[in-house]
Amino acid sequence: MDKRKQTGQRGEDIAAAYFQAQGYTIIRRNWRCATGELDIIMERDDTLVFVEVRTRTGSRYGTPEESITPAKQARLIELAHAYLQETGAPHHRWRIDVAAVRLNRGVPTINHLENAVGW
Repeated sequence: MDKRKQTGQRGEDIAAAYFQAQGYTIIRRNWRCATGELDIIMERDDTLVFVEVRTRTGSRYGTPEESITPAKQARLIELAHAYLQETGAPHHRWRIDVAAVRLNRGVPTINHLENAVGW
């Protein structure tokens, strides 16, 4: 596995542990379809939450939050709809969150942006 994929996997693992500690139930990780991939699918309080995890080791290419472009937002909305249609998930409430993980020296940090992508 290349370094970029290792960094991304580490960020997803950190985010998943963070969300479980916050009381979320992880339903799926790395769900894929023809359109792309959803990093984490979880639920809490009858709300289905799709999470895009963005991980950075430095600021050379901008912050993790800045990497969520309008095109990426549109793809995340499309992926959420595809998941709901494919699985027949009975959730009436759902949202798309972003977990921005920074792997700086020392302890990693997470910025959880709830309802970060509007649909």
